[in-house]
Amino acid sequence: MDVAGTWMLMTPCWAQQQQLDAIPWLKWILVLAIVFFGLFPGIVAYMVWAERKVAARFQDRIGPNRVGPLGLLQPIADAIKLLTKESIVPKQADGFVHLLAPVIMLISAFLVLAVIPFGVGLAAINPPSGLLYLVAVSSMSTLGVFLAGWSSRNKFSLLGAMRAVAQLVSYEVPQVLATVPVVLWAGSLSMVTIFNQQREQGWFIFSPPGFLAFVILTIASIAEVNRAPFDIPEAESEIIAGYHTEYSGMRFGLFFLAEYLSVFGVSCLGTALFLGGGSLPFTDFPIDPLGTATWTSFAIVNAVMIGVFGAKVAGYVFLMFWIRATLPRMRVDRLMNFAWKFMIPLSIVNILAAAVWFECAVRPDRAPNHLLGWALTLPIVVGSVVAMMKINGFGKLRGGATAAPQAG
Repeated sequence: MDVAGTWMLMTPCWAQQQQLDAIPWLKWILVLAIVFFGLFPGIVAYMVWAERKVAARFQDRIGPNRVGPLGLLQPIADAIKLLTKESIVPKQADGFVHLLAPVIMLISAFLVLAVIPFGVGLAAINPPSGLLYLVAVSSMSTLGVFLAGWSSRNKFSLLGAMRAVAQLVSYEVPQVLATVPVVLWAGSLSMVTIFNQQREQGWFIFSPPGFLAFVILTIASIAEVNRAPFDIPEAESEIIAGYHTEYSGMRFGLFFLAEYLSVFGVSCLGTALFLGGGSLPFTDFPIDPLGTATWTSFAIVNAVMIGVFGAKVAGYVFLMFWIRATLPRMRVDRLMNFAWKFMIPLSIVNILAAAVWFECAVRPDRAPNHLLGWALTLPIVVGSVVAMMKINGFGKLRGGATAAPQAG
């Protein structure tokens, strides 16, 4: 069954859902109370526990194991500790802006999740320009970082904030360019439409320009959320703790919550844009499993989709954990060069490859020819990566070390 037939089968469910939408304030109270202030913070809390466990295994340790079985109550203990600790604000700091900065970052992380389609009809909002909305609200975190460093009246905080702003602005460019192929293939900025198009065309990652765009988006997203090896703004060995040096107690906890919520958000974004959301690969799912358009079948379909979506997001988050536990921190000048001299030119060339793929395999007025698309775009993608590596001198250090004469 195709996607259009699926939506027609579920029309009575949509009619019932529209009745619920007739009471918008009730819907939004439920969404905010249950999902945004209940479910998502709980997910973030246990993401911290999972990362501590994963990092411990990488380092041949045990990780949290004291509070509750397997340390499962450790996030609750940490939350209680942050809530009860004294919040110390420097005497010369701007008190209002000092509090506003972590709130802005937390709001930005929450707003990103508002347009993610977790299932059929499970996007909180579906604006026609959902992807543009995502770019706009995610940029608010840059303002929060700068205000945190400036309001603290601390030179180390301000230095960390300026480094963070430079990094975030730099990596936002390839992050946005990496979404251009998706917009081109889907023909829309709506996140729900992008999900629906992947039901018809297949996951966008299953093409050379799609895979490269996915890699670029992942790297840029890691830099956007200040994760290692892009954690220059919080380099403890260089500038104490960066822009949140003068934060303690629950104010610091808000930064902590915003960071991990952003990790969850960019993982959801990558899953929705390139991994088909909650759909299964090479199938026509979602379909009505019971053959009748009832709330039961609607719930079953969404339960499966949420489970699949969650598994993909978990894999995406684990990749970020793996990278943090494996790679060392990049030097600040190399970090900026990597964005401007490697990722941005590569993103621009990849847009050209995406246009070729569109003409071969996506264009609606002609039969798709995926074999021709692979034959034309794979050399462009591989050649551009190799060219960028040679232009930027990747591998010179190893070559120089190998060619160095031996003493004696």
